[in-house]
Amino acid sequence: MTETSETSSEQQPSVENTPKDSYVKLAMRNMVRKGRTSLKHFFLTTAGLVGLLIGLAYLTRP
Repeated sequence: MTETSETSSEQQPSVENTPKDSYVKLAMRNMVRKGRTSLKHFFLTTAGLVGLLIGLAYLTRP
C-alpha cells in the first residue's frame, strides 16, 4: 500500500509545486462553467430563505 502512494506522489511533483486554488476561486470557476444551473439554484435558495423568514415572522408575531 505504501508503494502505490509513494509512486503516485512521485509521478505528480508539478501538482504539489503549484499553489492550490482557493475555495472561492474554484466556486467561481464552477459557477461560470455551469452558469444557468448555478443561477437557478441561487435564486431558488434566495426565494426559499426569504419565504422562510416571512413565514417565521408571520408565525411569531405578537
